[in-house]
Amino acid sequence: MHEMAICESIVQVLQQQAAVQNYGRVKIVWLEIGPLAGVELEALRFSFDAVTRGTLADRARLEIVETKGEAWCMQCAKSVVVAQRYDACTDCGSYQLQVTGGEELRIKELEVD
Repeated sequence: MHEMAICESIVQVLQQQAAVQNYGRVKIVWLEIGPLAGVELEALRFSFDAVTRGTLADRARLEIVETKGEAWCMQCAKSVVVAQRYDACTDCGSYQLQVTGGEELRIKELEVD
C-alpha cells in the first residue's frame, strides 16, 4: 500500500516545516489530490490516522480537496475533463489525449498551533 509511504512523507514535510516555521502541533491538513494521482482515498485516510499517531500531527484532521482530471485532445484541439487515464475525449471520442491536470498530490494548507 503506497498510501502509507505517502503519509510518512507528509509527516516528514510537516516535521521539517515545524522546525522552519516554529509550530508544535498540526490540527488540520488539507491535501489537494487529483483523480489521476493514483491514490486510493480511503486507504490514504486510514494510513494518515495510523502514521500520525505519536507525531506532531497526532489526531489531526485530514481534509481532501479533490481536483478534476483534465486533458488536451490532440484530435479536436479542446480541453476536456477525464475521470481516469485512457478515457476517450468527451467531444470527439479520440484517445489521443495529453493529461494537463488531475495528477496533483500536494499539501494545500495547514492549521497549526
